[in-house]
Amino acid sequence: MKKSVAKAFVPLSFDPGEAAQLDWGESYAYIGGVRKKINVFCMRLCYSCDIFVMAFYRQNEESFLEGHVKAFEFFGGVSERLIFDNAKVAVKEGFGKYAKPQDKYYTLSAHYAFEMNFCNPGKGNEKGLIENLVGWFRKNMLVPVPRVDSIEELNQMLYESCLKYRAHQIKGRTMTVGEMYDIEKAALMPLPPYTYDPEKSVALRVNEYSLVRFDRNSYSVPVKHVGKEVSVKGYGNKIVIYFKGKEIACPTRSYGRNEIFSLPEHYIDLLEKKPRAVYNARPIKDNAEREILKWGMQFPGGARDIVRLLRLSVDYGLQRILQIRDQMPPDMPPTIDIVLGYLLPEDMNTGALSITATVKVQEVNLEEYDLKIGVM
Repeated sequence: MKKSVAKAFVPLSFDPGEAAQLDWGESYAYIGGVRKKINVFCMRLCYSCDIFVMAFYRQNEESFLEGHVKAFEFFGGVSERLIFDNAKVAVKEGFGKYAKPQDKYYTLSAHYAFEMNFCNPGKGNEKGLIENLVGWFRKNMLVPVPRVDSIEELNQMLYESCLKYRAHQIKGRTMTVGEMYDIEKAALMPLPPYTYDPEKSVALRVNEYSLVRFDRNSYSVPVKHVGKEVSVKGYGNKIVIYFKGKEIACPTRSYGRNEIFSLPEHYIDLLEKKPRAVYNARPIKDNAEREILKWGMQFPGGARDIVRLLRLSVDYGLQRILQIRDQMPPDMPPTIDIVLGYLLPEDMNTGALSITATVKVQEVNLEEYDLKIGVM
């Protein structure tokens, strides 16, 4: 019978600023009331064990690179070496010391001047610090399962948890993580003057429905850009659309297929010209403005009044208009003038206060006037 041989490992030690380890972890969160799977990018400094975690919808190249950039900014510097496994997001072929990095990861390493170290297959012990972190954040940061309105809110929670972790003291160490981080921060390589942009960028033409198609899904822009070419930058969790260098839309990125994401404010100018289209306008029916559509059916002006309500929701905010709806007596037939009546006093009061504060009235001596009357 073959004797089993116990595995043995050499204890590792790192100097301040020498290395950091990174990995992905998976968990779940309720985002906008829907339970969604999230992928969490993790990085840990090897000397101080300071941590950074950030949630993404996918483990794609854009998220991977963005996680690096955000981690470097959180730590305030860059380690000399980064230790990772052989995932395709970083390695195009080979493994370990024979690995060939992906082109963009190579570019990122050149920009921040760090050395890429890839582990051998199945050797989790080569990045044990980060392996422990993946299990730790699930139990301590995501239990109970978070309930948030957006992934940005979730990432703010994770960011604050990372800051609190600096007060933690690891068993067997005499200093807290934060105290050791203060030592390590001084040894980190400084951040370059320009931040690396980890986007996936393409130039696209806006179609007749004021949509641009990116990565199997379509996103709206203001209708005045129909037929024009725009620049689309895809990040891990969002899309940013530019026209001549100016940002015109920034929707949340979807990883579904053939979905359409359109915002009412992008179509309001067109609806004012074609008000009858409002009854079946997808940007209205697919968003919270659907409540305006339902309420507007009670107005005497029909489609035109609905569009005017939508314009007011763009100018004053949707919640403000819905608040007016709820404040109005249920037996009062609604009109646009009544809605404006709820809005205008606030503006008029503000204006009156402004005039009172800026205009000075000179006092008049009425005694002289009385004397002249007496003479007559």
